[in-house]
Amino acid sequence: MPYHDFHPSLLPCFSALFRPDATVRRIAIACCLLSIAGCATLPDAERELEKPHAQAVEFDSASGPVSAGRSAAILEELKSKSGNIDILQKHLALEQAINADSPLVLGNRLVLLQDGPATYRAMFAAIRQAKDHINLETYIFEDDEIGRQFAHLLLEKQAAGVQVNLIYDSVGCLHTPRDFFERLKTGGIQVLEFNPVNPLVGNKKKWLLNNRDHRKLLVIDGRIAFIGGINISESYSSSPSAKSAGKKTTSVMGWRDTHLQIEGPVAAEFQKLFMDTWAKQKGEPLARKNYFPKLVKQGDEIVRAIGSASADPHSLIYLTLLSAIGNAEQRIYLTNAYFVPDPQLVKSLTDAARRGVDVKLVLPSHTDSWTVFHAGRSHYTRLLRAGVKIYERRGAVMHSKTASIDGVWSTVGSTNLDWRSFLHNDEINATILGRDFARQMDAMFAADLAESDAIDLDHWKHRSLMLRLKEWLARIAEYWL
Repeated sequence: MPYHDFHPSLLPCFSALFRPDATVRRIAIACCLLSIAGCATLPDAERELEKPHAQAVEFDSASGPVSAGRSAAILEELKSKSGNIDILQKHLALEQAINADSPLVLGNRLVLLQDGPATYRAMFAAIRQAKDHINLETYIFEDDEIGRQFAHLLLEKQAAGVQVNLIYDSVGCLHTPRDFFERLKTGGIQVLEFNPVNPLVGNKKKWLLNNRDHRKLLVIDGRIAFIGGINISESYSSSPSAKSAGKKTTSVMGWRDTHLQIEGPVAAEFQKLFMDTWAKQKGEPLARKNYFPKLVKQGDEIVRAIGSASADPHSLIYLTLLSAIGNAEQRIYLTNAYFVPDPQLVKSLTDAARRGVDVKLVLPSHTDSWTVFHAGRSHYTRLLRAGVKIYERRGAVMHSKTASIDGVWSTVGSTNLDWRSFLHNDEINATILGRDFARQMDAMFAADLAESDAIDLDHWKHRSLMLRLKEWLARIAEYWL
């Protein structure tokens, strides 16, 4: 089982605190103290959201920036289609201010991909059609059956003259043999290791072990982009839908995840994020290719590409999400893999529930990190008391990271609702405005809800002392998870 989203460098030192060996305990304490010394802080979201944002909402298209008059007309059309929902003006204005370099882009086509098999099929099909270049950025790239399929196809395209550029995270690929990536390099693929664990490797002056590249991004010929929560790993090869489809299931539980295929002008914004990471990590100059071709309208979806990096003064995804939650009027539907909310996010969710918004969370019933799982559960009582409805997905490992708000605002990406994603990771999300795509998101959420068990407050109050102890212990370390 891969490490996925949990940061493995901190688990041994936290676990060692509870071992009897005094030497190990001292090492663990020293490790944690070093972590504390490098603490980052989340932005004061309330202050940021209260700032006046007088800048008008603007849109881009395949032809460039849209006129002020046309932008205003598009905004009014969105509002009219949303009935009496009025979440747009405030959170769009905030997005405009904090995402100044990433516009709302018109004319895109989206395909919502559920689970690994569907996502890998779509990716393989797009890679096979590549004619100029392939840019791939991933947290995990395993040397297993799926990883080898990717590697074989990428080497095949490289040999055919399609330039392949790969960014992989050093911690996420700790278990992947060095020979695996050397083989890719030998085949002509340009490979870049993000923040190497070995401080002697790489060109950066600072050793940033805690800052990870958690993005999952694939860009084909600058025209098609894939983003979401799915890594390159055999773990995602089995779908939780296999049982309902009448297929023979194995003892290995499937992973429930969500990815997004994007075609249209906004692909260029995702391409920029890849190129920016390559430059910041001081990768070798990329082979000259047509990375930014002329793009044309492919559909009717309005999309914004949002990238957050640990070096940013604050997480753009974090502020954007809190803005959308804070302006919700009817419903907030969230699915997330690693739910360890900070106080501001807890307050935002509870405030929404208290003002009558239908707040529903679909979270894992079990996970690959018991620490993250129990740290998240330690917040259940406060959320349930405020009226937030919590469900735990059964029959699958929930790894999806999505949100749908008021039937008009949606997001899909790599970002978990935890301190690590908001402070220490490079993440990537797409936000989508429009009712058509939101209907697809709501239908997907309803399907997950049907496969989940509700957490009842009265029953939750009577959970065992052992569960409470696990929650307390995990809560101590939630900042570093």
